[in-house]
Amino acid sequence: MIASPKDKISTPQATVILINYILAAGILTLPRTSVEKIKTPDVWLTVILGGVIAIMAGIIMVKLSQKFPEKTFYQYSQDIAGKWIGWLLGFSVIGYFFTMSAYEVRVLAEVTSLFLLEGTPIWAIIMPFMWIGLYLIVGGINPIARLFELILPITVVIFLLVISMSFGIFELDNIRPVLGSGIIPILKGVKTTILAFLGIEIMLVIVAFMEKPNQAIKVVLIGTGIPLSFYIITVVMVIGALSVDGVVTKTWPTIDLIRSFEIEGLIFERFESFLLTIWIMQIFTTFTISYYAAALGLSQILKKNISPFIFGLLPIIYLIGMIPQNINDLFKLGDLIGFSALFLFGVLPLPLLIISKLKGGKA
Repeated sequence: MIASPKDKISTPQATVILINYILAAGILTLPRTSVEKIKTPDVWLTVILGGVIAIMAGIIMVKLSQKFPEKTFYQYSQDIAGKWIGWLLGFSVIGYFFTMSAYEVRVLAEVTSLFLLEGTPIWAIIMPFMWIGLYLIVGGINPIARLFELILPITVVIFLLVISMSFGIFELDNIRPVLGSGIIPILKGVKTTILAFLGIEIMLVIVAFMEKPNQAIKVVLIGTGIPLSFYIITVVMVIGALSVDGVVTKTWPTIDLIRSFEIEGLIFERFESFLLTIWIMQIFTTFTISYYAAALGLSQILKKNISPFIFGLLPIIYLIGMIPQNINDLFKLGDLIGFSALFLFGVLPLPLLIISKLKGGKA
């Protein structure tokens, strides 16, 4: 067993972890990256298609994990593919997770430095953030799940409130015509929108911690469906307010949307700080769970206590996060992470599931 009873999480907690993990930098960048690829207002259709594909991939991961009760991917990959190939796969996933955590903290630092703490050194933003994450994950997955349960309702309320205020500058004509350029542009943009659903891969880890792993598919459906709704609302409102041509000129179009209007007479007349507040919380959740997943993987593969790996990964994550020299390098790192995820979690789980069935793994 990998988890004692106190390490178990409920189905709602697993759902909250998945929602928080998926909702990260995509809220700010998805409108631009998808419009650049598609060049039509039909981005919302591509987002739906990307979400459906992510759900299908998540179900495959769940079916694979359910065949090996109370084992994570790091453990059962060796049962399926043998020790050495299992090690290779396990370390590849570990590398993905700690690189993802480094990317998230660097994105956080870039946006915070640009909009909130202008002139503050990147390292001065990253280090306190990382130490708080370290403090959280030392306690294991239960404190992580409980904090995520507090963060999610705040995120939902503030997001819907701030986005709804942009209706005053929303132009329906900016999202017309539907399918005006046909279906081909939508299909071309699917790869971009799938990357916005990175986070579904955490199911390879958390199914082992669930009290009721037979409900893991429900976790995938709800845990992906809610971020999908967020993304659809975001791209429709951003394109509707800024237009397709306007979106591609913005590095962070969602923030520019919120900054493009103000409501006089209220205590707060500008609302981008609210959006950045919830976004920072979401980046924190993504950072912590990917950091924990990497440390857990090292602990399970090497069969050692997790604590040294938690502390040992911290400087590595920091150094990777400091590698990009500018925002363009950072986006290139994000693309690299996304493409590696497509292979590790979009391609590999299905053949592993087939092999496990052929070997007579436990259903």
